[in-house]
Amino acid sequence: MANISGIDLGTTYSALAILNAIGKPQIVSNADGDRLTPSAIYFDEENSDTIRVGVEAVNSRHVNPDRSVRWIKRHMGDPDYRKVIDDRAWTPVELSAMILAKLKQDVESEHGPIEDVVISVPAHFDEVRRRATMDAGAMIGLNVVGIVNEPVAGALYYATSHRVCGQVLVYDLGGGTFDVTILSVDGHQMDIACSQGDHALGGIDFDREILNILQDKYRERFKKELITCGEDQATYEDEAEDIKHTLSRRKVAKKMLYGPAGSMKVEIGREEFVDAISNLLIRTDILVELALEQAKCKPGDITDVLLVGGSTRIPAIRTRLERLFGFPPKAAVNVDESVALGAALYAGLQLLRESPGRVPAGIAQGLKDVKLTDVCNQSYGTICSPVDKETGQRTIENRILLAKNTPLPCEASQTFYTMKQGQTLLEVTVTQGEDADPAYVNKIATYQFELPSNRPPHQPVQVTYSYDVNQRMHCRFEDVHSGKVLEVKFEVGQGGHLAQASAPAELNDLESVQVE
Repeated sequence: MANISGIDLGTTYSALAILNAIGKPQIVSNADGDRLTPSAIYFDEENSDTIRVGVEAVNSRHVNPDRSVRWIKRHMGDPDYRKVIDDRAWTPVELSAMILAKLKQDVESEHGPIEDVVISVPAHFDEVRRRATMDAGAMIGLNVVGIVNEPVAGALYYATSHRVCGQVLVYDLGGGTFDVTILSVDGHQMDIACSQGDHALGGIDFDREILNILQDKYRERFKKELITCGEDQATYEDEAEDIKHTLSRRKVAKKMLYGPAGSMKVEIGREEFVDAISNLLIRTDILVELALEQAKCKPGDITDVLLVGGSTRIPAIRTRLERLFGFPPKAAVNVDESVALGAALYAGLQLLRESPGRVPAGIAQGLKDVKLTDVCNQSYGTICSPVDKETGQRTIENRILLAKNTPLPCEASQTFYTMKQGQTLLEVTVTQGEDADPAYVNKIATYQFELPSNRPPHQPVQVTYSYDVNQRMHCRFEDVHSGKVLEVKFEVGQGGHLAQASAPAELNDLESVQVE
């Protein structure tokens, strides 16, 4: 029987875990013997159909950075992003699929087939990014049984492997994204209260601040630029990351800079680093405060703070959290691996819920007491044009049907009305966001709903949104009198936009490439 797996598809590093015979998750090492695989891609110069993923890709970018890709997760869901190599344009979905293919290939060589999988995403990922992530898995033949929010996966692993109880805050700061989630834990029963996050805040942003320090020091000494080409950029990006890691262990990091005007020795102290990233840390503080407010919690109500993500090793972050909550945060598990381990557990729970016959008895027994209630990650609504009661004029507003942090699965319906005599076409828009003003929400999909002709105005149209436990959204628009229905199940289509499920996503064929 194929393995049940969880994948942490990270900005800087990715990992895959499988459930063992008794339902315990375990990280599987890659072909290099490493438990984490760099989320880096390199297109071989001599044969563009050969794609290198992992450590070799990171090292190769120093030679030819134009043929390398890093941090592609930052571009997931961006319809305009393309990486052009040898006249072929690669999308974020395809590039992410290459990373997943490497993980799958390395695991299968030792442990057998990987089919059923849950892939983790940041809690704040919108619908387009979530669908793009699922498509990346489907492209390489994975059966993506669901996706899970990264802090939820981390909390799930903590709660099933360590003593965690009460109101828990998960602080998830990885290489490229930040999430904070609050949940209540009672034994193996976990109920998510809320999440906040930022998809452009993580370890690579800290690295860039260190890189700025290096360039400033070199410029001050020689009045010349340290970085003059892409190869230099790649080299010193890695040096900056190494300095960050050193400063998590020691108070001072030392490096030699070899620039065009000469070499010099530099020292960066921990205080200098913290000062440089202070604005980024303030952004994390604000999101923690928002999460507490949404959960109707004070810092004193939180019983545990769980650390997830490699960037939580920065001492200043742990100090800030201890100062806010009055006790040190917990890092009782490997903060780099907890998301993949929790995603594997989530995959087992999903299969038990949907296809229990496919779950081996030992795994089913190991997971039988684990209960998790997740929440809707965003608010979802539609654009409507009600009549203002005071002015009698029609206004344009965003009407929310599914509110953020509603427990999953959830479903909600509202009735709207046609506006004109003989109206035969209704433009329906699915929105994501919290504001009533359409200018401040994301319009994630728009469709034309054809209606019967020769009817008076004010005909009822019922709109039903549902969000399932697998983080999949469904929309239904029904013309009540005629019974005509427009059903929408989302997937990412051509150009990175959401499309109806009946229209298959147009994705380039990856069978011609060899991932190594």
